Amino acid sequence: MKTTFLVGSLAVALLAGGLTVLYTHAADTSNSDTSTTDTQRPRHGGKLLARAKSTLGITDEQAAQIKAQFKSEKKNITSLLTRLHDSRIDLRNAIQSTDASEATVRAASAKLATVESDMAVERLKLHSKIAPLLTSDQLKKLQDMEASADQFVDLVINRIGRRLAE
Repeated sequence: MKTTFLVGSLAVALLAGGLTVLYTHAADTSNSDTSTTDTQRPRHGGKLLARAKSTLGITDEQAAQIKAQFKSEKKNITSLLTRLHDSRIDLRNAIQSTDASEATVRAASAKLATVESDMAVERLKLHSKIAPLLTSDQLKKLQDMEASADQFVDLVINRIGRRLAE
């Protein structure tokens, strides 16, 4: 059960983080540094945003407003993602340390939980700014997309559980 919860939490965190990075990148590309070449910057973010835009039926005006919201939070998002990455590394190092103990792992895990809590608050702030920009139909489509993602994660968790039991 703990493994299922862990895998599910990790998948949700990765999905949320990925979407946050995607939207931050999208906001950044509208004000990119002219010294950065296209070969230095990954281009897949634009395709994902375009697909989300198409799936939800987001207008160009809505997309611009959403990008502006992410851009206004870019510094917070970037800081949180850096802290999240660093605390995951710290947790991994605590687990793999030759003098690892339950106390050191719990301490590193608590630091990670604090960052994840801060990320959740940031997501709340962004949601409260972006949801009013969407129509009720777009919000329903977004909920359906999230439900599909949850179902996918459930399938993966079940598959992992079956393979671990073999």
